[in-house]
Order: sequence, then structure tokens, then C-alpha cells
Amino acid sequence: MSPRTFIIRHGETEWSLNGRHTGITDLPLTSNGEKRIKATGKALVGNDRLIAPRKLVHVYVSPRMRAQRTLELLEIGCRERLPWNEARRDESEEPIRTEAKVEVTEAVREWDYGDYEGLTSKQIREERKRRGEGGWDIWRDGCPGGESPEDVVRRLDALIADIREKYHKPCFDGKTEQGDVLIVAHGHILRAFAMRWTGKPLTETSLILEAGGVGTLSYEHRNIEEPAIILGGGFVVEG
Repeated sequence: MSPRTFIIRHGETEWSLNGRHTGITDLPLTSNGEKRIKATGKALVGNDRLIAPRKLVHVYVSPRMRAQRTLELLEIGCRERLPWNEARRDESEEPIRTEAKVEVTEAVREWDYGDYEGLTSKQIREERKRRGEGGWDIWRDGCPGGESPEDVVRRLDALIADIREKYHKPCFDGKTEQGDVLIVAHGHILRAFAMRWTGKPLTETSLILEAGGVGTLSYEHRNIEEPAIILGGGFVVEG
């Protein structure tokens, strides 16, 4: 099987529920968001499930606490303590299941919305209309005072190149069987990541990733030159 990159959007927050753009604002998960992420972890994380901890080699997580809390609730079972915690959880609560290192990185923080932080798309379009500006499409226009699509492409392309060189190429070269990567981050940045994974411009984005949603990226024909998005996921039970 080709190595994979799993992308997981953080669980529901009050702003994601209301459609408000949440970049640098640090919000907790709602109680429903926590409940749904716990259920996702139980269903999809396990060595006989979609995300096999023993096959994970690296975990990237956003600096925002909503993403970090999501990773905690998935219960991947990391040997090392999570970078934002002073101590590792008791092994009786969460047994060690992976040697993967957890890296908190700005590379997967949410799109910087700048002047549009906290606004809904409807509010943004109404404001632009009042100022006599055209309609708004984040994939084309970006955010004043924040990031442009070109800014986002640059940081994601650098991350993708890093993942392929450090973690996926060794799998294709037969040096290791552990090459799966997990990213826990945010809606817009992960949708952009999936598009750049396949080399597509952001303006072609037609992907949706709901709060708590999981996506799988890999390669066709076991060829690192043929990146692909896997539609659906499978539980692989090994003897």
C-alpha cells in the first residue's frame, strides 16, 4: 500500500457553527464538537482501522488549541508527551500505539483572514458591495491584511515537498513500511492542501471538509509522481 497523508479538520467551535472565519482567534471546541471527535477516534483510529497508529511516522498539528484538543481526543497513543502538555497521559488511560513525533507548526495554521477575521462570507460580500468592490472568492482574492492565495500556495507547497522527501520517498524506496502522516488543522487550509497535493490551482477548489471531517491523500499506481485523493476510506484488518 502507498503511504498516505490523513487530513483532519478540528471539531466544531461556536464560530465554525456560525460560519465565522476563524484564523488566529483561539476558540475551544463545543461539547458536541468534542463528542463527535471522540467518536471519530473510536471509529477510525486503530491498527485494524483507517488510521493505523503503528504506521504513522509524523503528526503535524496547528498551533491553535482547537486543533490540539482535536488531536488529544483522537487518542492516537503517542509515546512522547504532546508538546503543549507538561506530562504524558497515564498509559492505563491511553496506551502507547505510535512512535510518531508530534510537531506543532505554523505551516498548517489556518489561512490568515486579516480584516475578515470573525466575519461570515455573507458579511464580507455585503461590506465589499457597500465599498463598490466586486464579489469575493477567497481562492481568487485572498484576504486584505491577511494572506493571498499565493502566500498559502508557497507555504503548502513547501510542506508537501517536505512530507514527500522525508516520509514518503523512503517507503517507495523500500527503506521502511512506516510512512503515513497525519495533519490536524483547519477547513480552508486543509482544502487548499488537498488541491496542492494534486498540483491543482486553488481556484479549482470544489472540496468540502466539515468540522471534524477526515480526508485521505495518497498516490496512484504506487508512484510518488502520481499524487491522488482517495474517495472514501477503508478499514484494513490484517491477520
